[in-house]
Amino acid sequence: MMADHGDPCNGQEATYCMNGGTCYKIPSMNTLSCVCNESYKGSRCEQLQLFSSATNGGHAGLIAAVVIVALLILVALAVAIYYIRKVLKAKQQSQQSNQQEYWRVKPRV
Repeated sequence: MMADHGDPCNGQEATYCMNGGTCYKIPSMNTLSCVCNESYKGSRCEQLQLFSSATNGGHAGLIAAVVIVALLILVALAVAIYYIRKVLKAKQQSQQSNQQEYWRVKPRV
């Protein structure tokens, strides 16, 4: 922390840091420095730091990959079911038409 390397700012110097940051004076360099709250960053705590809900980007990538693979499997399964039903329906219609022709009396020529 900066408190180990500098002295707290006094009076008007204390307003150097923004958004509730703590000001410290570094005597050896004659400069001011800030220790920011966890919600801010920057040399004067002027930038709002947005938080991320994902602690590790690798987990989010893994979850996305699993979801994509699952969706691809579902699409492939749906296509397979569609074609199997189409083939079975055509086979059933073919059998029905063969049965109808069997009982039909063919005319003499």
